[in-house]
Amino acid sequence: MTGLTRRRFIAISAASLAGGISAAGAAKSTVWRGIALGAEAEIRLDTGDPAGARAVIDSCRLEIARLEKLFSLYRTDSAIARLNRDGAVDNPDPDFLALLSLARSVHRNTGGLFDPTVQPVWSAYAERRPVQGHIGFDAVSIARDRVAFDRPGMAITLNGIAQGFITDRVASLLRGRGLRHVLVDMGELRALDGRRDGSGWPVRIAGSPAKTIRLRDRALATSAPLGTTFDQAGRLGHIIDPRTGRPMTGGRAVTVEAKTAAIADALSTAFCLMPEPASRQALRRYPDARLV
Repeated sequence: MTGLTRRRFIAISAASLAGGISAAGAAKSTVWRGIALGAEAEIRLDTGDPAGARAVIDSCRLEIARLEKLFSLYRTDSAIARLNRDGAVDNPDPDFLALLSLARSVHRNTGGLFDPTVQPVWSAYAERRPVQGHIGFDAVSIARDRVAFDRPGMAITLNGIAQGFITDRVASLLRGRGLRHVLVDMGELRALDGRRDGSGWPVRIAGSPAKTIRLRDRALATSAPLGTTFDQAGRLGHIIDPRTGRPMTGGRAVTVEAKTAAIADALSTAFCLMPEPASRQALRRYPDARLV
């Protein structure tokens, strides 16, 4: 398998506390580098206040770790791992419920094409074993005191939306700490305000030709069916069609801009499976989102 080791680069760049920092002071960066969400990570804060910047960085790292314990498929103690193993989770964390509820909303608004229950099929292709398991998000019961599968052999992945959700949470944390000029990149992008010079954050979207847009108080996500593949030939893409239970074998990359990274993330995934007219129809339910 070639593409399944794809690495995400996670970066947070922020400058200027809301209270105001001089340009000279803001030029000094406090940087942390490590691993988050299974990828290389960097947090860079240009605040002119190294002690304050380190405290903000520590808060970001704690928040990412907390959310990983809910959504990571690679941690045996995470909420999603326990749900997939046991078939149910009692008294789920409010953020786990919030993301599942958001995923269900997108599932319904895309005619079922955004479906987290493709995980058993995804795992079977990744591990090159016979495909088994039931697909159908409507067979997941979501209640305040319990999340459970209604049928045996089910499992979910939130990888098509959790990355954006965590991006939004980190951005909110930074805003709450008084940071104004922020770009958070966790595979999905979220901008708070623009750059310190008043311009938007420049983001380059690969394609023919490549395109650059400027983000300000907006989020951006791109999904590509063959961006990650199951086979050496690069023909079986990582996005599973819930209607057929098979991986995509072609299709265009889709970029969505939205108010939140979670919505941009989920819609870009679903729209890979939809012709453009159907995608635009679905966007009527998301007036703050657009196809780029």
